[in-house]
Amino acid sequence: MSLYIGLMSGTSADGMDAALIDVSQGIRLLDALCVPYDETFRQQLREGAVARDARVRDIALLDRRIAECSVEAVQLLLKRNSLQSSAITAIGSHGHTLRHKSQPDGFSWQIGDPSWIAEHTGITCIADFRRRDVAAGGHGAPLVPAFHKHTLACQTPRMVLNIGGIANLTVLPYGERTLTGFDTGPGNALMDEWCQNYLHCSCDKGGHLAALGEIREDLLDEWLDHPYFRQDIPKSTGRELFNLAQYGDLSQEHPEDMLATFTELTVQSIVRAVRRYGHEQGELLVCGGGVHNDHLLKRLRQSLPQHEIKSTATAGVDPDWLEAMAFAWLAWRTHQGLSGNAPEVTGAIGERILGGIFPA
Repeated sequence: MSLYIGLMSGTSADGMDAALIDVSQGIRLLDALCVPYDETFRQQLREGAVARDARVRDIALLDRRIAECSVEAVQLLLKRNSLQSSAITAIGSHGHTLRHKSQPDGFSWQIGDPSWIAEHTGITCIADFRRRDVAAGGHGAPLVPAFHKHTLACQTPRMVLNIGGIANLTVLPYGERTLTGFDTGPGNALMDEWCQNYLHCSCDKGGHLAALGEIREDLLDEWLDHPYFRQDIPKSTGRELFNLAQYGDLSQEHPEDMLATFTELTVQSIVRAVRRYGHEQGELLVCGGGVHNDHLLKRLRQSLPQHEIKSTATAGVDPDWLEAMAFAWLAWRTHQGLSGNAPEVTGAIGERILGGIFPA
């Protein structure tokens, strides 16, 4: 076996995902788990992602804490699978995105000290995947479309929709169409933030609360007029653009109505992206936390009746661990001296070997 571990802390800031894969014969997921963050740490990460000013000490402590959670996740995986650290070729650590700005003058900043991870796991850590693509003129995001192509491309029209904190769409090659991928806008981030601030829960499980509300069409139309939705690809975004502070004071509005409206914002921004850049019909495979939001998926099916919307599980890839698997795969690519970006997605001037290698 040739074993790699992928680590992913998404924009929802709910925990550290870890996936153990074997790349000796294709890509096989052996095990995966999540180390959840406590509420205080979640709030610190969310505030850090949108803060106008931050103290160096605070950032350094967040950087160390993400690394410690990474080490904990790796050690749990090893213990659960009766493996020694020497059995793992490398860890691919995405870290946690603290800031992301699209081109021009773009940058992407992930925290989670890879030296600490290598030192305290005894495993070589490959990290900082996005900045080489940015240096080559790309957005540094999304990176997962290359993995989608590797694992899910087929002979029929197919797209992959990842609904994490931010949603991204991959249009897989079919006919004369080449690979396309970009961030569509908000995924779960606004819904989760609203739930935490006004509904006393971490998220809208199953979308049941949003289903109780009425969509405020006036606000929805205003929100959908955001310049990002009209921007041409390649493009990427983050919590800097899509956080509750950008929407003014909504505290006097009915909470379920606002949740329904934020949910519909995610739905309609995805629908617009599919209609503008996607296949006219075929499969739309969903992964990420949004795959568990039944109300959101129902609205997508109603809005895109010509597409077959279903989980990536139907194509053999677990929807909850796909991103962590992707960064394990990217670590393998880097370890083998192979490129990891897709220039047609990110806008980089060419293929690049991604990340820095921190030996054990």
